[in-house]
Amino acid sequence: MAINIVLYQPEIPPNTGNIARTCAVTGSKLHLIKPLGFSIDDKHVKRAGLDYWDHLDLEVHESEEAFFEKYGGERLYFSTTKAVKSYDAVDFKDGCFIVFGRETAGLPAYIHERYSEQRFRIPMKDDPDLRSLNLSNSVAIVLYEALRQNRFFDLT
Repeated sequence: MAINIVLYQPEIPPNTGNIARTCAVTGSKLHLIKPLGFSIDDKHVKRAGLDYWDHLDLEVHESEEAFFEKYGGERLYFSTTKAVKSYDAVDFKDGCFIVFGRETAGLPAYIHERYSEQRFRIPMKDDPDLRSLNLSNSVAIVLYEALRQNRFFDLT
């Protein structure tokens, strides 16, 4: 019983470290799709995740093709500022994959097109100067909604 968090080509080490820590404490699996903007051995990633890395269920994918070849048939959801549907309107099931794009560029257009019905957004103020939430905050918001919908599995 778990939720899968997928980071598509993450670029900022502290974000990934914070997300790793959140995944570890919730029993969620973290997937990283290369290329990464850093090494996961990087001290900044480790520092943000503190000593939680040994408790993390981590799978690193060499490319997006490798990820979609292995998990493309699974229940996939995509977080994006370009969606209309709010994250709280998504029915997150046990074992689903929640995909988050790069900090600077989000997800590629062809992913938006291919998975248009599986996209969602986190509501924000409508202001062109306010592009998006921090990636680690976005993951925490959506992950805890998915956990809530699943009665938090065996978390106490």
